[in-house]
Amino acid sequence: MSMFTSIFLVAVGAGLALQLWLAARQSAHIIAHAKSVPAAFADRISLAQHQKAASYSLARLGIERWELVLGTVVLLAWTLGGGLDWLHGRITAFGPDPLWGGVILTLTTVIVGGIIELPLSVWRTFGVEARFGFNRTTPAGFVKDKLLAVVLGLILGVPLVAVILWLMSGTGDYWWLWAWLVWMGFSLFITWAYPIWIAPLFNKFKPLQDAALRTRLEALLQRCGFRSNGMFVMDGSRRSAHGNAYFTGFGPNKRIVFFDTLLDGLEADEVEAVLAHELGHFKRRHIVKMLALSSTLSLLGLALLGWLAQQAWFYSGLGVTQATPALALVLFMLVLPVFSVFISPLIAHLSRRHEFEADDFAAQQTNPGHLISGLLKMYRDNASTLTPDPLYSAFHHSHPPAPVRIAHLSSKIPT
Repeated sequence: MSMFTSIFLVAVGAGLALQLWLAARQSAHIIAHAKSVPAAFADRISLAQHQKAASYSLARLGIERWELVLGTVVLLAWTLGGGLDWLHGRITAFGPDPLWGGVILTLTTVIVGGIIELPLSVWRTFGVEARFGFNRTTPAGFVKDKLLAVVLGLILGVPLVAVILWLMSGTGDYWWLWAWLVWMGFSLFITWAYPIWIAPLFNKFKPLQDAALRTRLEALLQRCGFRSNGMFVMDGSRRSAHGNAYFTGFGPNKRIVFFDTLLDGLEADEVEAVLAHELGHFKRRHIVKMLALSSTLSLLGLALLGWLAQQAWFYSGLGVTQATPALALVLFMLVLPVFSVFISPLIAHLSRRHEFEADDFAAQQTNPGHLISGLLKMYRDNASTLTPDPLYSAFHHSHPPAPVRIAHLSSKIPT
């Protein structure tokens, strides 16, 4: 067994053990606090609602454990089990041009992975989500969404993978720099195109009709110096009872989107406070900062891939007998999450810090009590646990735990 194979196996085992241990901590923490509502929430959330959130969180943890184990088995089957090497041999024997053979290999790996994960997706949607009253997706709608995602993935993915593989094989040792430029251009294009071309394929978007609410929100936008291409309501209730709001696009394509379920559950002053929080991300330049971080990490990742693609031990240590650009790309895609799990708390910490800053901005623009009441309704309606394990949250949650966030906002209420 090579040194790299040993390192890989240790990382896989340590990552799986860590994730299962964190899930066990989360489960135990939720169960230990399920008998009573935390004091900070007792006047807004009933014991029945609190216990529903606990049960919902535990059910989702059950799926998470299966995903972890299945993902590990599939990873080992692709690599040391010889699956990727076998697939590459079959495609090569079929005789396509090396470039398009590489495209077929890459996309086949992704599609097969999606098929393997499909039963868990069905269980999540029609099992857990339906059991707790959140799922509104029909089987026909579920199939339609999956097929549409595959078609869209092929339309966008085939040219992207073909260009990257062409760069890997035809532009010298610094191909990764050109690939990074292509990737950044592609990412910016998707961000620009998503609101007008992609999102409408899956949902319907209508301009916000409530005149009084629209006037109130437009005044907030004007105070904050934010220009958008409109405020829209998305038919999120077609698939789920969960509620949310988000910004999308950039430049003239920026849109503010509210789930219809969110507007149904919040008062006007609460919607305004939630929007003020989202505007806080814009005013504090979080989007630009995260784009810069993402750009830097993708550049470093591609540079690392450029080096690994030239190392024979990278292929042999992962169960592959040949060295090709496509095999290097697929192996890197498969193996990167094994090691990135150990730095996930750093990214989550940065995200939570941004959430606190956005909350602070919202507290300056609106009554912080309105954001608190809006968040409490969202916690309640989305069955979000009020008692997450701190360590699990540090790895998995991009937002601060409910008790910490509410306490932080409460400190902003004028006395």
